[in-house]
Amino acid sequence: MKKVTKVVIPVAGFGTRFLPATKSQPKEMLPIVDKPAIHYIVEEAVASGIKTVIFVTTQTKRAIEDYFDSNPDLEEHLEKTEKKDLLKTIREISEMADFVYIRQKGPYGNGTPVLNAECIIEDEPFAVIWGDDLVESEEPRLKQLIEVYERYNSPVLTAYPVSEEDTKRYGIIDGEEVEQGVLRVRSIVEKPGPEKAPSKIAALGGYVLTPDIFDALRKTSLGKDNELWLVDSIFNLAKKRPVYACLIKGKYHDVGSKVGWLKANIDYALKNREVADSLRDYIKNLAKDLEEKTNGD
Repeated sequence: MKKVTKVVIPVAGFGTRFLPATKSQPKEMLPIVDKPAIHYIVEEAVASGIKTVIFVTTQTKRAIEDYFDSNPDLEEHLEKTEKKDLLKTIREISEMADFVYIRQKGPYGNGTPVLNAECIIEDEPFAVIWGDDLVESEEPRLKQLIEVYERYNSPVLTAYPVSEEDTKRYGIIDGEEVEQGVLRVRSIVEKPGPEKAPSKIAALGGYVLTPDIFDALRKTSLGKDNELWLVDSIFNLAKKRPVYACLIKGKYHDVGSKVGWLKANIDYALKNREVADSLRDYIKNLAKDLEEKTNGD
């Protein structure tokens, strides 16, 4: 069985939920404390055994390419000013993995960037993760998926428990548990709500896929909003082979939304030695002020 050593990260979206901040910078470059969100995504991939990171981009995402490239002028400045720790940090960014950049071509939809990467993936299994999904976990989310793939040699989706109310916000998995934390997927019901939801397990972004997904993508008709959807192709593929879902262990952050991005900044900052104490004090004082204001009203 071939190892999963490549990941496709689609980053060609407009980031309209963060306008005007994303008018001139990619949403993936918005910081979570002191690193852009995309840095955490790549760190997760590398910690999961990924060697090659394939970004599917547009002409507006050059900042991502520059970020993961070396910067000789900055490195020279840090060296002259003897900021050795910062110099080490900056150099490590470009050394994390081999980076490949492909310009997105084809119809809108999250299936298109995956199909664009076929020339790099060829006949290997590979991962797909989105640039705005962060998962805090002891074992990287992607590594958890890869371990399930290695046991079943079939595509694996990310599964995550949600509340009844959140069944209105996510695609919900209808499946059969084949071992603890692993489901064989029958279908995904899109945003069914509590009354129609087959479970309280959501399908989130993050996949390990086999190379036959490319043929499935080519044969998949455009779906909602006249776009090519990866999940449609996965379930076309599921008519021919099993598809599994891994119930991941960790805390999920949707940093593609304003509230999710703010929550992630707070959670990550409270784990950051440089700012955690000051932020904790601020939150305590803020809570106290809010309580006093509420009691006063």
